[in-house]
Amino acid sequence: MLSGYLRNQCYEETIELFELMGVSHWGLDSYSCNFVLKACMELKDYERGREVIKKAVDRRVDGDRFLGSTMISFFMKFGEFDSARRAFNRMVERDVVCWNSMIGGYVKGYYYDQAFDLFLEMILCGVRPSAITMVSLVQACGGMRNLERGKCVHGFVLVFGMGTDVLVLTALIDMYSKMGEHERARLVFDIMPAKNLVSWNAIISGYVQNCLVHESFSLFQELVLTCGSFDSGTIISLLQGCAHVADLESGKVLHGYIFRRGLDMNLILCTAMVDLYSKCGALKEATFVFDRMKDRNVITWTAMLVGLAQNGHAEDGIKLFGRMQEEGVVANSITLVSLVHCCAHLGSLRKGRSVHARLLRHGHTFDVVNRTALIDMYARCGNINYAERVFEDGSFKDVISWNSMITGYGMHGQGHKALDIYCRMLEEGLEPNQTTFVSLLSACSHSGLVERGRSLFLSMEKDHNIKPTEKHYACYVDLLSRAGHLEEAEALVKQMPYQCRREAFEALLSGCRMHRNIDIGTKTADYLLSLDATNPGIYVTLSNIYAEARRWDAVDHIRGLMRRRGLKKTPGYSLIEVGKQLHAFFAGEESHPNSDEIDQILENLKSELEASGYIPDTSCVLRDVDEAMKIKSLWRHSERLAIAFGLLRTPEGSLIRITKNLRVCSDCHTVTKYISVVVKREIIVRDANRFHHFVNGKCSCNDYW
Repeated sequence: MLSGYLRNQCYEETIELFELMGVSHWGLDSYSCNFVLKACMELKDYERGREVIKKAVDRRVDGDRFLGSTMISFFMKFGEFDSARRAFNRMVERDVVCWNSMIGGYVKGYYYDQAFDLFLEMILCGVRPSAITMVSLVQACGGMRNLERGKCVHGFVLVFGMGTDVLVLTALIDMYSKMGEHERARLVFDIMPAKNLVSWNAIISGYVQNCLVHESFSLFQELVLTCGSFDSGTIISLLQGCAHVADLESGKVLHGYIFRRGLDMNLILCTAMVDLYSKCGALKEATFVFDRMKDRNVITWTAMLVGLAQNGHAEDGIKLFGRMQEEGVVANSITLVSLVHCCAHLGSLRKGRSVHARLLRHGHTFDVVNRTALIDMYARCGNINYAERVFEDGSFKDVISWNSMITGYGMHGQGHKALDIYCRMLEEGLEPNQTTFVSLLSACSHSGLVERGRSLFLSMEKDHNIKPTEKHYACYVDLLSRAGHLEEAEALVKQMPYQCRREAFEALLSGCRMHRNIDIGTKTADYLLSLDATNPGIYVTLSNIYAEARRWDAVDHIRGLMRRRGLKKTPGYSLIEVGKQLHAFFAGEESHPNSDEIDQILENLKSELEASGYIPDTSCVLRDVDEAMKIKSLWRHSERLAIAFGLLRTPEGSLIRITKNLRVCSDCHTVTKYISVVVKREIIVRDANRFHHFVNGKCSCNDYW
């Protein structure tokens, strides 16, 4: 009866019958204890399992090899390795199954050395290992990442005559693949006399793990021709490979295979498809798969959220998280880190703090990834002091954490602090990487530290053996261009040891606009347009250079080119978070529900600022209209609308935070300094380049941006 209940998965009935046997004083033997202990394991019922073992020990039937093996498995399942070893030592007779239970349990518990010690003891006792023994040892080598020991185990496999065992050889394929030895894995695969689908999946997965995605597809084609069949495990590996290299077309082909072959659209397969489409930027397809899933777990939700965050759809990401909460799915640390990135992108400090609090409340480990995400979020949301606190609270910091803090200081125009923390990093023995120097050069650029930037650029290869990339050259060109060293910047771009120099030329073009250099600006724009004639940003910058020089005929020509080529200028907008809502304002907008009140506030401000000495700089208006129209246009810039709304809807004296998608114009910069004095408020504006902290008529950038 006990055996019948167990075979039919009636685990509770198995235990109840066993308890009835005890009450009725029926004899309990090793077989009955063995059956019921297996039922307890299936139910993960530790307490009742211990009671069964106690009864077996009391009746001295625990030395039986069948029950002993089950007892070992029970103890191993609940992490009681010492108890398992004691049970093993008490056994009168041990067969290979008992030894395998112990060795396999040690491997699953990551006690790899104990597993190998026991294996040697097993050999000395004259017990011949089975295929299961060798599979456990191969898995141990993979877990240890110990290639030499793995080769030794491979040797034992051959010595014991298991060189044709599919189970063992498949484990070897997996082990070699995990250690980057894909050629050895392929050799093992090729010598297999009989291959099953598990073997094919192991080698395909191994190729994907080693970034050999094209080769994995060749193997897949061979599998289809040889066996004519595959399963969801095969497709999942291939989808992961496509996601890794962002191969959208191959991913779509696999999606077609799934439907044509009628594969079961299980949770793991659908999640892999969501992940693929998200990483390839195909959010429409990702959403299509996601919305049609019957079951979704936290990994699925996180894959979709990561996709939205990484593809610039931060607001949609936050909405998705709201849906996730409504459905009662508990977020993990990866979900919350992705949400932190969404908050950083939107500049939403309130939401970012809320996520930080959630991480603390739910006891998520504050590892380097979490801390770095929070440092980045606080810096991008304008609170560099909080970013510092998170950074200093971390007991362990890797180079990514230091880079994140350097970047934060750079964004806030605190170049000297960025350099100081770089010196601290070197003192603590950490070696900078390529990203470190990108962050440092950017920080120097935003603070006008030309000489320090020069020395850092030269020190990369000289002191740290880091060859400057195109990105480093672009940052150095930006540093020189902002400071007005346009001829030197132009010469540097021409000397770059790279064929494609787009980023560097774009930095030079921006500098030409800033310093109104038509000659270099025109040449630079011509070169950029020869690379990409469909980039509207180049036309707009060149048009602005001509407009600032009052070359209206050239402006009309450039704008005509844009119209004929169907190109449009990116509209300027500013975001402000009030309460729990994010409000967006576009330049010249009059459709906001509070538009009349905003206009009144701006009119009052205009009068007060002019009385305080503010004079509009109409050279910022790059249109050929009269002065009155230019002044009116300036007062409809998006950041002024957002500031006025902030004055209307936030408590008196509170800080106002604005996020703008484009660079702040010089007149808006000036007017915001005046506003900070008149309204006695601190105003933080994050534009496309950096942060501006306006307090008492001064800006943290010292008018250098």
